[in-house]
Amino acid sequence: MGERINMPKLFDKVLVANRGEIAVRVIRACRTLGIKTVTIYSTADRYAAHTLMGDEAYEIGPPPPLESYLCIEKIIDVAKRSGAQAIHPGYGFLSENPAFSQACRDNGIVFIGPSPEAIKLMGNKVESRVKMAGAGVPLIPGMKAAGNHIDEFAKVASEAGYPVLIKAAAGGGGKGMRVVQKPEELQTAVEGARREAKSAFGDDTVYLEKYIINPRHIEFQVLADQHGTAVHLFERECSIQRRHQKIVEETPSTAVTPELRKQMGEAAVAVVKAANYVNAGTVEFLLDPTGKFYFLEMNTRLQVEHPITELVVGVDLAAEQIRIASGFPMSEPFRNASQRGHAIECRIYAEDAGNNFMPSIGKILLYREPTGPGVRVDSGIMQGSEVGIDYDPILAKLIVWGENRDHARARMIRALQEYKILGIRHSIKYLAEIVAHPKFASGETYTDFIPRNFADWNDGAELHLEAALAAAALVNANGKGGAGGSGQNAEHISYNPWLTSGAWRIGEAQ
Repeated sequence: MGERINMPKLFDKVLVANRGEIAVRVIRACRTLGIKTVTIYSTADRYAAHTLMGDEAYEIGPPPPLESYLCIEKIIDVAKRSGAQAIHPGYGFLSENPAFSQACRDNGIVFIGPSPEAIKLMGNKVESRVKMAGAGVPLIPGMKAAGNHIDEFAKVASEAGYPVLIKAAAGGGGKGMRVVQKPEELQTAVEGARREAKSAFGDDTVYLEKYIINPRHIEFQVLADQHGTAVHLFERECSIQRRHQKIVEETPSTAVTPELRKQMGEAAVAVVKAANYVNAGTVEFLLDPTGKFYFLEMNTRLQVEHPITELVVGVDLAAEQIRIASGFPMSEPFRNASQRGHAIECRIYAEDAGNNFMPSIGKILLYREPTGPGVRVDSGIMQGSEVGIDYDPILAKLIVWGENRDHARARMIRALQEYKILGIRHSIKYLAEIVAHPKFASGETYTDFIPRNFADWNDGAELHLEAALAAAALVNANGKGGAGGSGQNAEHISYNPWLTSGAWRIGEAQ
């Protein structure tokens, strides 16, 4: 008899090591594949959407992430007790933590993502720059290694030319980052970046690179299986950012030509191969106004904005992640992908865009998602959900698809207008004005879009509050013998704004 071949088999049960909309997204991918799910929750998330959706749910601690969603030992313990064969980390929390990937390996649990070695390599900005330089990937001029003395920073800054950027080697999300315009600002910026990096990441290593003026932030979705196949699934433009955090993404980019797409895509795949990378990831580039592009970093996980790629390419990235981790070769739609139409995503945050993006907390009193052709909502909330201060303020993602960019943009504006959330402040109106802005319509979406066009944005909350108070006073007067008559005659109260859910909002101005 010939040698028996072990065929791949999908997992029976997957633990989702996350919360909110990404946990819901992964649960749905598992259901599509016929896989049972195990969810974990902090005491604050006992009645959260992701908790209720899992086939099994386990409490793992109090709200602080270090005592719950960031506690590797507790999560591994739940995986063992529940019989989960694999863990999907989603994004954020432990998704890019090599120690978590290693702990899964050590305990015979499959980590649905890259190896701990790949995560560690690509998680360090300095080490990854050195590796990518060897692979021929274009790099922003700057340090090839972390700097230890201010003289090293001064020398490289002089060679690259001001302005320059100080960045944390182990960081992301804008933490440990400083723009330096002139030599006399350098030492203060380096010291400040080190302090912030130490506080945020436990590592004060920083380095310097040339600051690219007026760039676009272009990223490529990549995917690799265990059988040597590595591909890219085209670009996403993520230039609309507030405080270095993306809030609007789209694909394809208005700035990327077919030839440039080919060059950048080949560079993205080169990054994957140089890192011996398996599963889904994202290679990020900066694109300068002349058309030159530079490797920025690699995110070793599924990105928040992955749905726009799914809509344009016609695939399910979360489900394919699970198939690849199970040992299956990459599916044909990924190996021979093509683009169709245009997609835009807006991230809905619980924050006050008119007040320095301060987080908003409270109870969701009313929740109504937009619907219709080409509209998708990835949400982690429902009516009655409590929004607290312990976690990232993202509530949901609104994603639309259109035959072309103008069609997608019009569809997004309409969907944002129909999206209703009462009880907390949120970013829906802010996002609608961004997508409707003439500069966005013309494709002038550079990384300075927000400070250039929305620096003094205000949603008119004070005017709406005054109108609401005036209306309430009028109603009160009508009900207490004012111009409308006696308080005993309810028929005189012809309109009460608090009994409608139209343009009136509790806790926000629309």
